[in-house]
Amino acid sequence: MSIPGAVNHYPASTLFRRWSCQAERMKGSDTGIGHALAKYLDSLGFVVFAGVLNKDGPGAEELRRSCSQRLSVLQLDITNTAQVKEAYLTVSEKVQNAGLWGVVNNAGILGFPADGELLPMSTYRLCMEVNFFGAVEVSKTFLPLLRKSQGRLVNMSSMAGGIPLPRYAAYGASKAALSMFSGVMRQELSKWGIKVMAIHPSGFRTGWCLTFWPQTHLLSCDVAPAGIEGTSEQWDKQEKELMENLPADTRQAYGEEYLLGLRNYLLHLPSHCAPDLSPVLASVLHALLARRPQGLYTPGKGAYVPLCIFCCFPLWFYDFFISKVLSAGSAPRELRASGDEGKNI
Repeated sequence: MSIPGAVNHYPASTLFRRWSCQAERMKGSDTGIGHALAKYLDSLGFVVFAGVLNKDGPGAEELRRSCSQRLSVLQLDITNTAQVKEAYLTVSEKVQNAGLWGVVNNAGILGFPADGELLPMSTYRLCMEVNFFGAVEVSKTFLPLLRKSQGRLVNMSSMAGGIPLPRYAAYGASKAALSMFSGVMRQELSKWGIKVMAIHPSGFRTGWCLTFWPQTHLLSCDVAPAGIEGTSEQWDKQEKELMENLPADTRQAYGEEYLLGLRNYLLHLPSHCAPDLSPVLASVLHALLARRPQGLYTPGKGAYVPLCIFCCFPLWFYDFFISKVLSAGSAPRELRASGDEGKNI
């Protein structure tokens, strides 16, 4: 189905896609899925409301400069209840009785990738606050508008939210919560004619955004101007917090070489992520406009393979598969010293 044909299937409404600038990876440059999606939908004729942490920041300015006058920038932090309510009032005033066609929750923060035992509780709480609670609050706030239009709720989860992946305990748990929320909402909101979809992308170099269209109402939420990974300053801060909160016996068990290897893994993470976001953009567009959208989308190279192995094979085989695909690098000091490295895999 061509894009214009798909668009023409829907009555006048408004597409609202949120773009938020929270975790910055490329300092001063708001990029990623949300940013790309805002531009993409704007180019198709959607009216875009871009919610940003700093409406006067470079990411917001770049959107104003490169997009049409249909795009508006809103001050919006999805973890701030007052700002979410203010955004709702602004959008409600714009769409009035037409309702909102869709909500795309694309907000997310990765945190410092490390063994779950090593992560401080603050990382778990931050991931839940941004990746889950923020999306839930935005969804609940805007559902009255979706009910008017019998529209769409699209939640950007992650491959890590559907299958367990080493080093992503905090991030994966928050995205798994979002995926379960999506499934329950899909069942509960069907009686209102609202369709709910979850998207589980594989590795992409990401960021965040929001959009809006004069003929179809939709809300989308995203949180990072420069990508889900964050900036080098944020990495340093999270790494320092991780090291400072490690008990002495845990530090001794893992050893400095293993701990330093975590930073090395993070530095090489972008090289393993696809720069072409078009598979994700196509999935979001299909979820918003298709007559029969899928309940789950898995865009990206190899995104569906680990999920199939996890669902169809014994867990020991999945664990073995993941251990080979995601090599852990050096083993903890105590395992190297005792010669137990790899024996339990």
